[in-house]
Amino acid sequence: MSICGMKSQGLYSCDCNWWIQQVTGTKPRTCCPRKSLLILGFLFASAAIALVAMAVTQNKPLPKNIKYGIVLDAGSSHTNLYVYEWPAEKENDTGVVHQVEVCTVQGSGISGYSKDPDEAGLSLQNCIKRAQEMVPEQQHRDTPVYLGATAGMRLLSLQNRSVADRVLSAVENMLRSSPFDFQGARVISGQEEGAYGWITINYLLGNFKQTGWLDFLPHLQSSSGTSGALDLGGASTQITFVPDHEPIESQENSLHFRLYGKSYNVYTHSFLCYGKDQALRLKLAGDLQSTQNGSLLDPCFHPGYFRVMNTSDLYTSPCTANGEQQLPFRRLHLQGNGDYQVCRKAIQKIFNTSHCPYSSCSFNGIFLPPLQGKFGAFSAFYFVMNFLNLTTEKSPVPLNRVTSTVQRFCSRPWNEVKAEFPNIKEKYLSEYCFSGAYILSLLENGYGFTAEKWQNIQFLGKIGSSDAGWTLGYMLNLTNMIPAEKPPTRPLSHASYVGLMVFCSLVLVAVLLLGCFIFHKPKCLQKGLI
Repeated sequence: MSICGMKSQGLYSCDCNWWIQQVTGTKPRTCCPRKSLLILGFLFASAAIALVAMAVTQNKPLPKNIKYGIVLDAGSSHTNLYVYEWPAEKENDTGVVHQVEVCTVQGSGISGYSKDPDEAGLSLQNCIKRAQEMVPEQQHRDTPVYLGATAGMRLLSLQNRSVADRVLSAVENMLRSSPFDFQGARVISGQEEGAYGWITINYLLGNFKQTGWLDFLPHLQSSSGTSGALDLGGASTQITFVPDHEPIESQENSLHFRLYGKSYNVYTHSFLCYGKDQALRLKLAGDLQSTQNGSLLDPCFHPGYFRVMNTSDLYTSPCTANGEQQLPFRRLHLQGNGDYQVCRKAIQKIFNTSHCPYSSCSFNGIFLPPLQGKFGAFSAFYFVMNFLNLTTEKSPVPLNRVTSTVQRFCSRPWNEVKAEFPNIKEKYLSEYCFSGAYILSLLENGYGFTAEKWQNIQFLGKIGSSDAGWTLGYMLNLTNMIPAEKPPTRPLSHASYVGLMVFCSLVLVAVLLLGCFIFHKPKCLQKGLI
């Protein structure tokens, strides 16, 4: 029996080392060096606490330095003001700019003030005040504000350039008088509108700048790494995407971008007069040619719907002015009958597919390369599909279901539709049937989205907190926040680096202590003791 183990004799309470010395006449090795272990434990704990404290202190968030930017989208039917913000130290990091406010200007788009241009500027006052509330006062002078006018003003410029200039001047005067840093108001081209929309959705989706592990997994990316953009407004529509190894035969539809060190050859085209509002004008103007007494039974409006309009109003737009003719009546009596199939046939007449000078075309003789990859459809594409409850599912709704949904909606009696949606203005509500049928005609017959390719379309209202549209891309371009070359970056963030250092240090200390314990384990008794 071991002397140190004689618990039953009550000797365990005695000092183990004293008993060994009495029996053997020698001084034994220390069995449990408590003081040494306490010192080592204290040093280890101190080192661990110091490492953790260093990591926490080093990564303490610095005071935020936020910048702001404002863009006004002066569309054909209305104007929206967007406020964006981003961390100043991360201007060249993709995806860091996000929308913090959108304000819809009351009234029509600025092109609707052709008879009173000064009102166009005054209409912006309330939204400018809202922007002043969103941006800290001390940053007002450093916050750029831009206004881009789209197809409505492009049409007004074609119709009367001097009036368009007066409208734009009134808008400029209002923005110059604001406390912000006014950077200009201008009419952007259809090509720009398409390109900026493409930049916006790919910037927000993070498609321009892959970082981290995706750099080592290129097979997870498509050949171009981008999504196409489909934009529908009131007066124009745009299609923009990167063709996959296909030459762009029409140079006027070709754009070249170099973003974050990668080159993109982009196809884009804007169809003026093919926004949903102007497309309806085109269809009605065509229908008038076959009307004898001023009464029109229209398949694109609900059964029981009735509207009276002046025929001259249909020809006030440059889109229909060339087709104006003398009619035996001045007023058109429109009555709906909700026949979706007949509506599609009537809409198809506004697309001219009789000639194509290229290897492939969309309509009106415009070159269109084969569709490639995923597409994001936004603006009126999204608003109409969202109204029809076709955007709630995670995966795209099949084309046949979309078609049947629009067909059922068009066949519903007008009184029933009005009763279900009492808060929507009658003009907008009455045109959802036409808009749904027009979107299907444009995407299917105009662009060639088959049932299979339809599954590549995602209808987008927002990406994160930002609206899908051209305005963010416009600001990013004008502020040079997307560099041509990819900025140099470290493999790891500072926080990740410090965290890994702490972890590795703890593992190393643990291994050393474990090694010392294994190879220098003290023995309580000398050999030969009984």
